[in-house]
Amino acid sequence: MAQNPASQNQIALKLHIEELPGAAPAGVVGDPQFLLLSEAFARATGWQLQYHFGCVDDCGERWSAPVAGGVNQVGRLALVPATPAQDAQRGNFKPACDLEAARPLALAIANLMGEVNQTRHALWQREAELAAGVPVAVRADERNHLAERLQCVLQGGAEALNCEAAALYLLDEGTSTLKLRAMWGLPQSKLLEPARQLRGAVADLEALVGHAVVLEDTSLLPHWRCPEEDFAAAVCVPVSTSSTPLGTLWLFSRSQRDFSDSQTNLAEIVAGRLAADLEREMLLTAGATAKQNDKQLEVAARWQQDRLPSVTPLLNEFEVSGWTQQAHNVGGDFHDWTVLNDGRLALAVGDAQGAPLQASLNAASVQAALRAHTSYRHSAKDLLSRLNDTLWQGSAGDQFASFGYGIVNPESGEIDLALAGTVAAWIIRENSRELLAADGAPLGTGIEPPMKNLILTLEPGELLVLLSNGVRTATDQAGLRIGEAVMAATLRRHWCEPAESLAGWLRRLLERAGSAIEDDRSVLVCKRRNEPLPPRKRRR
Repeated sequence: MAQNPASQNQIALKLHIEELPGAAPAGVVGDPQFLLLSEAFARATGWQLQYHFGCVDDCGERWSAPVAGGVNQVGRLALVPATPAQDAQRGNFKPACDLEAARPLALAIANLMGEVNQTRHALWQREAELAAGVPVAVRADERNHLAERLQCVLQGGAEALNCEAAALYLLDEGTSTLKLRAMWGLPQSKLLEPARQLRGAVADLEALVGHAVVLEDTSLLPHWRCPEEDFAAAVCVPVSTSSTPLGTLWLFSRSQRDFSDSQTNLAEIVAGRLAADLEREMLLTAGATAKQNDKQLEVAARWQQDRLPSVTPLLNEFEVSGWTQQAHNVGGDFHDWTVLNDGRLALAVGDAQGAPLQASLNAASVQAALRAHTSYRHSAKDLLSRLNDTLWQGSAGDQFASFGYGIVNPESGEIDLALAGTVAAWIIRENSRELLAADGAPLGTGIEPPMKNLILTLEPGELLVLLSNGVRTATDQAGLRIGEAVMAATLRRHWCEPAESLAGWLRRLLERAGSAIEDDRSVLVCKRRNEPLPPRKRRR
């Protein structure tokens, strides 16, 4: 506590500086179990166990070892003669075992004490953290407005300190002014007054630093800027959360008086209650907003999921299956297939870039453009060029997407394939596999982005697999990449199974790895059947 005298005979100002308590006691010292252990050790060895905090002067010890405690707490476990000090000085000390024999046992006890101390300290911290994790909820019968609750707290605090008025001043967003937000014992018209400038408000600034300011006689200290001049004495304490200063609490008295340490402590408790009510209100508001946002994200996720294909095309020669897994509620990956007007099968995997919500909007834009451009005859390269034009010309330069697109001719098995960005393709044959990837800039980055275009043919039983970058870079729990060779080998082991089973095996492989999904994932499998399905009969 620092005191500044206003005159030789009177003290008009007090600053109560908060001193944080030390760390929690280690917990083992003074424990009855330790006393029992010490007595048993003395009977068995003839040596007495003693524990000392920190560094101590010579206590007649023959041996000592450090014992860990809580944070910044270290003590020593010492061995001293179990007989009276006079007998030890006379040389009459005859322990049951010598020091060399007792020392390993004492060292093991010191290590166990350290572990117990650290466990108890961790438990002390965890219990406080669990207390802070209690969910904030609104009671069904909670009808009082925040203004009523604040006024009740101010009234209770003022009456407990024998004060006639109390006022809560809160900082603005720019931390430049203090506005009266709640009060008791003051006229309602005070709420209409403009905010006070923080600059020059010496008492408020001192309080926001963390000190309690006591003005025993406000008339002797005008430069401390008491906000209410009609009162003779006042105390100002900070109102803050654990990390953010919110404002100041003023308690006013009409007569000159002192505020004791216990009274300033009570004022700080009242300020803490005000801060808790304010923080609770902010948490409730933020929680309600977050709940609304979560509902909207759930709707967006369902909308995005509904846009994925669910009905496989009825083709005699080919079968198709695929899945998409977003890293968050919404994401930028999608897969698609459709039968074009000329009977060819179109396959697509898209990977839009950006933050989750931004990526989902970009993916919706790309998917809509894809379905618009497939309505007329085109090649795979033509379609990627048109998608690139849509992204390049219809955005502010912030829409990018990797894309893989293939057009399958069901009669010949020929595939016109085009790739851009990080979407890749596998050609899985019975005895070999081939990786096709552009690994260049995605669509939307320029007028003519680099892309890879080729014509290939699937023989009966062979697979075309389109996969996004999230599948290619998937990792296991140890952070190691699963690898495209392992994925391709999994598909080859189940070579004879249908496309739906092959896509499922690939998904189970990634899920068994157990790592968190850091990137959106999409897989599309197209398999040419070993034996075509019999032609379907048309109903008359």
